[in-house]
Amino acid sequence: MKPPLGRIMFYLWLILFIGLIAWHIWGYFSSRVEQAAYEVLERRPAYEIRRYAPHIEARVEVKGPPEKALNDGFRILAGYIFGGNTKRQRVAMTAPVLRADSSPEKIPMTAPVTAQARGDAYTIAFVMPSRSTLDTLPSPHDSRIELIEVPERAVAAIRFSGSYSDKRIRKYQGKLATALKADGVVTVGEPYFAGYNAPWTPPWMMRNEVLCALILP
Repeated sequence: MKPPLGRIMFYLWLILFIGLIAWHIWGYFSSRVEQAAYEVLERRPAYEIRRYAPHIEARVEVKGPPEKALNDGFRILAGYIFGGNTKRQRVAMTAPVLRADSSPEKIPMTAPVTAQARGDAYTIAFVMPSRSTLDTLPSPHDSRIELIEVPERAVAAIRFSGSYSDKRIRKYQGKLATALKADGVVTVGEPYFAGYNAPWTPPWMMRNEVLCALILP
């Protein structure tokens, strides 16, 4: 005897509900990583002005359509932090800050991942943990990856959630540029994208930003 249709629908909705709860919990814990340190200097209606502390970035330049370039750059840099380096250090991207351990040594990954256009190429960057220095970080096996010291800087940031397609990134780049121009804020260089979450994070939990460097009076 077949179960009633109502009971089947109940179990289907129950499975869907449990799946959504599990996805939400997974997204929450997978995104609990150290974030690049900054101080909020001023909050304005459309954006906020921040001062970022000095830090180190692992960068790679890739060519191709924007979304493909982001994925390719992410893959290359992930190879570095998952052991493709001279010390065979591994970085747990979905974990909170971890202490140093025996071989292979575990170090934390920080957010965000950034992407900046340079002509027909894109520079993708991972922010390294705050305790890192050029002396302590392992050298990458991939010669395309550079470790760069980034000095203290002021930026304007506009935040959005959900997907980070090229269309949406450009939309918020335009919003930020319009707001900064209206406020008479002097910018340096082109705006760039910053993503704070793992790709499998539920869209409603995703934190994305468009940032632009500033010259403050």
